Amino acid sequence: MVGELERPLVSNDVDLAQDQSNDLTRNYDLDGECHLNAALLRPPRTQGLVHKQRLSSASRRLALGDSVVGDVSDPLDGILVGQTLKRRVVTEHLVELQTHGRPENQSQNLRFGTENDRPQESVPNTDAISDQRSCLSLQVVSGPSCGLHCSVLSTSTARLPLTLGRVPPSYLLLKDYEVSGKHAMITWNLNKLRWELVDMGSLNGTLLNSCPIHHPDPGSRLWGDPVELASGDTITVGTTSNIYVHISSHNERLVPFGVGMTSDPMSLRRGGKKLPMEDVCYYHWPLPGINQFGVFGICDGHGGVGAAKSASKILPEMVATILTDSVKRERVVSEQDASDVLKDAFSQTEASMNNYYEGCTATLLLVWADADENFFAQCANVGDSACFINMDGKQIKMTEDHKVTSCSERLRIEGIGEPLKDGETRLCGLNLARMLGDKFVKQQDSRFSSEPYISQVVHLKKSSGAFALLASDGLWDVVSFKKAIQLVVQARERHSTETENLAEKIAEVMLNEARTQRTKDNTSIIFIDFDSISTVSSCKVRP
Repeated sequence: MVGELERPLVSNDVDLAQDQSNDLTRNYDLDGECHLNAALLRPPRTQGLVHKQRLSSASRRLALGDSVVGDVSDPLDGILVGQTLKRRVVTEHLVELQTHGRPENQSQNLRFGTENDRPQESVPNTDAISDQRSCLSLQVVSGPSCGLHCSVLSTSTARLPLTLGRVPPSYLLLKDYEVSGKHAMITWNLNKLRWELVDMGSLNGTLLNSCPIHHPDPGSRLWGDPVELASGDTITVGTTSNIYVHISSHNERLVPFGVGMTSDPMSLRRGGKKLPMEDVCYYHWPLPGINQFGVFGICDGHGGVGAAKSASKILPEMVATILTDSVKRERVVSEQDASDVLKDAFSQTEASMNNYYEGCTATLLLVWADADENFFAQCANVGDSACFINMDGKQIKMTEDHKVTSCSERLRIEGIGEPLKDGETRLCGLNLARMLGDKFVKQQDSRFSSEPYISQVVHLKKSSGAFALLASDGLWDVVSFKKAIQLVVQARERHSTETENLAEKIAEVMLNEARTQRTKDNTSIIFIDFDSISTVSSCKVRP
């Protein structure tokens, strides 16, 4: 914490930016998340840093095919305290983002007097703007609450305005003593169809891309003028808390079932020692150019987050590349089996990775639909990030544990002719015998493998109450499959009258249980509710 406070507002140390990006993320979805996906086999567009200069609407637009997923570089590379950003794109798109342009005249018509004042605006005909729904996502990228995340739709009037502050009921609750109780507020301007940020008379002020937007007399506690927000902006509250802004339109395709995704580095679970975030979780629906096929995955890194980022980018691309072959795609649908696709995708991903001293688990759930809109799911994994499906009250385990101590791995290793010694629980210091990456130790010991376990295919029957839960070992270390099912059932009953964001709420319930049970590892969770309708966009990646 002291180090964060002493860090200069502007730094040219790129390595520092990269180090900061490892400490992600605890996430809260206030509404449908709108992160986007990676275009097929295309590298990310790299952007430079620009100080104290707002970008034009055109320069902020993302062309078709730009990159998102946990791009091999960190999605938050180059974000430094106090800097104005034109950052590396962290999402890849199926459709072009619709960004409202910033008017040339920057003067504002509204001015706020005291903290109790609110903007007074007329409400236009909602039918006229039904196609203008926008999704705002905020991610704290530095400061004491680094990794905190929330999203909200412009149509969610119950959740707006969105308040940033140090005390409840602020939606983005920042544990930073330099942040005021009610520091700033974000609203959706229905007249101008844009997101606006206003300082609420904070003591330490608010910066937008390094430019102050608070009242010129900070001691007066008067509100500042509302200022338009654009995707790629950085909001600074206090001196160390920087918040990255992502805005996307509702035109992105929605997943046809409920999806909730969340993660937490559990940074303070080892006696207060900071724990770097090495998990990356993601989903893509549909895969670029492959209708009716989607992937959901978690990669848990060890030795660093590099291998997890590489695998989370390459693996979905390999699946999509294989499925571009219409013969292979049609065979999967007709035979209801994607074993060959998954096996080849893992093999090609391992061959493409260049991670010699870092490795990761990889659990990937492939979901597809046939012509009658029946859904099917099949999973492949290496490592110990697990997945199960529950349908009609029956639990179906979709993964295999590849710890050195597991019976299946001991039998596999014994079959190689190099059995483990009595009491031997690690190979070259690692407790996993299968993973992606770790090229160096694989060269030293032939008992390591990257060959995935591939599950049976599950036909996800309609009205069966089916759901899938994928999670890194941070959850499974403290929560059993049986307990997880109980938590899902209880959460569904508790929120039975709610239809919005149910999957996100259940994912948060799981994450909170891991916290309560004091897990000592990074925890990432993806919950898929095949019985509900999604309010989230087609793709998302979260490191």
